[in-house]
Amino acid sequence: MKKNIIKSLFSSDIFAHFVSLKYLPRWVVLLVDVIASLFSYVVSAIIATQIYFDAQNVINVDSPFLLPLFVFTITQIFFFWLFHTYSGILRYSGFVDAAKLLLAVFLNVFVFLLINYFGELIYDIRVYNYGTIVIYGVFAFFFLFIIRLIVKNTFDFINTGSRDFVPVMIYGTKTSGIAIAKMLKTNENMKYRLVGFVDSDKEATSKILMGVKVYEINEYNVTKTIAKKAKAIIVSPLKMTEINPKSDLDIFIDNGLSVLVVPPVSVLGDEVTNVKHIKSIQIEDLLERPQIHISTENISKVLKDKVVLITGAAGSIGSEIVRQALKFNPKLIIMLDQAESPMHDLMLRLKSIPTKTTITTFIGDVRNEERMEQLMSIYHPEIIFHAAAYKHVPLMEENPTESIQTNIKGTKIMADLAVKYDVERFVMVSTDKAVNPTNVMGASKRIAEIYVQSLNNHILKNGNTTTKFITTRFGNVLGSNGSVIPHFRRQIENMGPVTVTHPDIIRYFMTIPEACLLVLEAGTTGSGGEIFIFDMGEPVKILDLAKKMIRLAGYIPEVDIKISFTGLRPGEKLYEELLNQKEITKETHHPKIMIATVREYDYEDVSAQIDELIKFSGYGKNFLSVSQMKTIVPEFISNNSQYERLDVEKELN
Repeated sequence: MKKNIIKSLFSSDIFAHFVSLKYLPRWVVLLVDVIASLFSYVVSAIIATQIYFDAQNVINVDSPFLLPLFVFTITQIFFFWLFHTYSGILRYSGFVDAAKLLLAVFLNVFVFLLINYFGELIYDIRVYNYGTIVIYGVFAFFFLFIIRLIVKNTFDFINTGSRDFVPVMIYGTKTSGIAIAKMLKTNENMKYRLVGFVDSDKEATSKILMGVKVYEINEYNVTKTIAKKAKAIIVSPLKMTEINPKSDLDIFIDNGLSVLVVPPVSVLGDEVTNVKHIKSIQIEDLLERPQIHISTENISKVLKDKVVLITGAAGSIGSEIVRQALKFNPKLIIMLDQAESPMHDLMLRLKSIPTKTTITTFIGDVRNEERMEQLMSIYHPEIIFHAAAYKHVPLMEENPTESIQTNIKGTKIMADLAVKYDVERFVMVSTDKAVNPTNVMGASKRIAEIYVQSLNNHILKNGNTTTKFITTRFGNVLGSNGSVIPHFRRQIENMGPVTVTHPDIIRYFMTIPEACLLVLEAGTTGSGGEIFIFDMGEPVKILDLAKKMIRLAGYIPEVDIKISFTGLRPGEKLYEELLNQKEITKETHHPKIMIATVREYDYEDVSAQIDELIKFSGYGKNFLSVSQMKTIVPEFISNNSQYERLDVEKELN
């Protein structure tokens, strides 16, 4: 009741007018300071006289009291002007304002101490009472600063009472955390109110910082104190680079606290503490692993001043490869894709990137050999990043011939043209679903890997050392087109249910920029014929992912939003593998990149089998095509699919 009365009072026109007042005019601030100085001098003179009587507290015993007061005030005004003490906004007073006041007051005191000293030395006259001057210096400074403090706190109190604020704590007590705290305290339009800091550094905890307490992160503090005092935690950019967000922020989310983040300085520059950059943390941020560091020297040597072709350029991976490649100043980038609208959108986004590289688009389908021949004959690319592919498992299970036409025939056409036109490097983007494939999509990518690797070995045996074929294999990428995260997000916005195929299903995840940078690194350092696999970190349980996304949205799983299990989709398996059990890995120059040692295929044999497979798919023969895929890749065992009967027939035979 009392709180409502206070809130109603603060909502009145009088207080609304006070809060809406931007700042006092400078002359008003100066006038207040002058009046405060006069008052301080009078009080100081009275106190000094009471402490010990000194009749020579004026120029001479017969002169009026107002003359020394006038002279003292004039000099004080001069020092106010010199240090611009009246220029600051009172409600934002801080250390700098205190320092200016200190200099203005004590320099004035120092001047009159000198006047007294030389007056006594030369004329044997004490111009001012020493006690008055000294007491004035102390009293005036504190009085002037207290006025500013009162204005500041009064404004904050009224402003806080007249608006609804979100109480927040800042995770991090170093430079970036302090910068955010200052912004929260000084931005009048801020909807957040700082109520504390949290940190894992025990030396910083239990201390007072910027007027609020620093709490140590532990289960007890978060549950009993932090979650009751705050509704959100803002993670400073510096702290975000030091922690593992996948685990270190779970304690806040599990206790119903919203987690807000500010992008790092490398992204925002000097605007790191702008209020508009404080955003709710995304699930992609929580799943990121500690940043992978890559030396870009090798990439720069290979890409600089080269003609680079990127197939599937309008897709999630292809478009990021384009953006990453631009950093290394190739002479020309050709973006190839059949998707017109996404390509147009990409071109518009790239216009905001300053670069000397020429960028051109080429609309075409990698399955169209004549069109690809035109492309190669016009531009003669030196480096090819082949990212064009169909990737959605259930769709490809229903349309296997299309998967074969794009993922296998398209790769074969581009690889053969790379040899014909003396391309230096052909880098193929593959997937972890190619290992022990249980679906058509994974099997199609494995066959594409086999062709590219066998072609590399074939041309090498025939003395062609110009073209190097390199394959890169990794798992799911966060936020890519059609991935599970955007799907869950839409379901949560519609209040569920969130659909998970199986309670035990797990997947490896990697961020798009991280995956593409590793593709560039592996692709530009490989010597040819390798299948590079990336360290994907720990696998993520999709059920846990769904629950965490629901909590991030401010809801309680199974209470506010239900989770339902729909069963494995055609061709889907519970877990993905990066290596076949018979495969072994070799280390490379980078700890996050390894080379898979796989079974080698004879080029002539596999090429004939693939040609036959492409012919079957061209006729639209689904079962015949999938049967041929299983012949080429014996470890391809269908799961939850209509093509399982082919495996049964194979066993019976």
